[in-house]
Amino acid sequence: MSAIAGIVSFNHDNAITDEIHTLMQSLQHYPADDKRIWQDGAVSFGCHAQWVTPESVREKLPYYDAERKLAITADAILDNRNELISMLGIESIHEERLTDSDLILHAYRKWGTEAPRYLIGDFTFIIWDEVKRLLFGARDLFGNRTLYYHYNRERVAFCTTIAPLLALPAVKKELNQMWLAEFLSIPVMVETTDTSSTLYKEINQVPPAHTITVMNGKVALSHYGRVVPAGQLDLKSDSEYEEAFRDVFQTAIHSSIRSYRNVGAKLSGGLDSGTIASFAAGALGDKGKKLHTFSYVPVSDFKDWTDRGRVADEREYIQATVQHVGNIESSYLDFQGRSPISEVDDWLELLEMPYKYFENTFWIRGIYETAAQQGVGVMLTGARGNQTISWGPAIQYYAMLLKRLKWLQFYRELRMFSERRGIRRSYLMRIIGKQAMSFTSEQSLVRGESELPRMISPDFARKTKIFEKLQEHDEALSGFLRRDYIEARHNHLQNLMIANLRGTKGTKLSLKYSIWERDPTCDPRVVRFCLSVPIEQYVKHGMDRALIRRATKNHLPDKVRLNQRIRGVQGADWVHRMVPLWKPFKEEVLQLCGSSLGAEYLNVAAIRDALAKVGDSPRPQEAFDPEIRLLMRSIIVYRFLSRH
Repeated sequence: MSAIAGIVSFNHDNAITDEIHTLMQSLQHYPADDKRIWQDGAVSFGCHAQWVTPESVREKLPYYDAERKLAITADAILDNRNELISMLGIESIHEERLTDSDLILHAYRKWGTEAPRYLIGDFTFIIWDEVKRLLFGARDLFGNRTLYYHYNRERVAFCTTIAPLLALPAVKKELNQMWLAEFLSIPVMVETTDTSSTLYKEINQVPPAHTITVMNGKVALSHYGRVVPAGQLDLKSDSEYEEAFRDVFQTAIHSSIRSYRNVGAKLSGGLDSGTIASFAAGALGDKGKKLHTFSYVPVSDFKDWTDRGRVADEREYIQATVQHVGNIESSYLDFQGRSPISEVDDWLELLEMPYKYFENTFWIRGIYETAAQQGVGVMLTGARGNQTISWGPAIQYYAMLLKRLKWLQFYRELRMFSERRGIRRSYLMRIIGKQAMSFTSEQSLVRGESELPRMISPDFARKTKIFEKLQEHDEALSGFLRRDYIEARHNHLQNLMIANLRGTKGTKLSLKYSIWERDPTCDPRVVRFCLSVPIEQYVKHGMDRALIRRATKNHLPDKVRLNQRIRGVQGADWVHRMVPLWKPFKEEVLQLCGSSLGAEYLNVAAIRDALAKVGDSPRPQEAFDPEIRLLMRSIIVYRFLSRH
């Protein structure tokens, strides 16, 4: 886990000596175990290292191989070390001495610019090939680590974060108007359709699953891979699918917990985080270590307003998992006195850009702060679990059975699902029938009316012609909303815009708190496996998410494993936390509406209407209403713009 930086001058300008120090100096506010610079003529690399894995303690980066004239700086944890060592023909006696950057260099020597195709893990790296006069780098398949760069006729400079590049004398701190227009126009969490752009006009980024090459003064990006299964898995029995799932997931877990420091996990009352905790606690127990879990719970005076079948406080289910699994040191954290509005300035500084996912920011950052105090170096999370290990959309599957006239199977599944969920069959029939017979057009994030009012000023939208541009990318933007649930799942997992969003948050949290976020539900081996499993394994015997429920028998308590009636709602108390702060918040919204910045970029009319609807005191049950979310997102953007 490191922040990497570097410069290559095309005209052999000696000024890069000062500029690499400028880049490294801008990283000083992050903790570091080691800081180094390597320079040779017109090429200079730096690494602001944070050690996580046992091998990283021995890693000296940047590293220069004088024999082969190759230099590398890397921010990487490789998960398929044993496989790589075998493919590269390295003697096993050297395995423990090999760092991940060593393996990347070995891979580059064997496969050249095709090397990233063979790497599994979270990584960015840059290699200088002195013989070929080639700068080459890559970002992992799911973009879990970031890599930004500035390019002009004289040089290319790169860094893990944006601020150091903006500190260079030649870089103008000018906002990218099209990026901002897309951010304000897209109603979902996605920032922009252009995965190589950033909020700053002169700063670009390497997209997930892409390589970057710089040769003869020219920069090229290339998409090197996708997570596509070899074909559908065809096993003989349910138990074989369950065993295969446990095998591949345990492999991912073992890779994710590879750390000489403590290992933590975010733990809710659900299947994904519970499964991760169960497998990780067992694997850590074999090493004589405990799993540290961190669970957010609402403040004590919060009254749960959620509907029947939902629960804001998941403590009952979390405790059941902790007690059943064992070898867990658990923390239940309510972060009294914190709210999304109290977090805005810190998150803007952390992310270096505005953001939309504010509801959970106070407890996400709070968990990292607490985990850092407990010496945690790896934080396990299950952010992609809904699309991988715990996928299993029952209603959509039953609609498919109905459309294909598979009556016997349909009625058998419907009866069992009704019993498990405690929902009348007549009611389920109406929902499934509506799903099966729907002839409405596909959802569109561009053409249709959004539930959340657009943040963008109508004048700014016209000036940038943003909706015309977004129309060209509607397929990519709206792909994960498709009625075909299998297609929607594939689109979600292949979407580089979503990967960019997750990678930015994970990388920058890790640098601030020296904690690497690892998601075994997003391990390419797990994703490929889950995509290869037939749908019938995911919805079975009246169970949604059936494969994980069956495969975790004995791993999870039945209270959690077989729970199909109660779902947790994270962040349900965020408005409750805002009530004491509403007066100054409202004043800030009014200030926004009267400002030139507000008029230029934001939809002031919609913001005023939303404020009038919410009134002088919001109700906690309005937590997910579009109006109050518009107000909060607009304030985040306004504060960011006010700084710039």
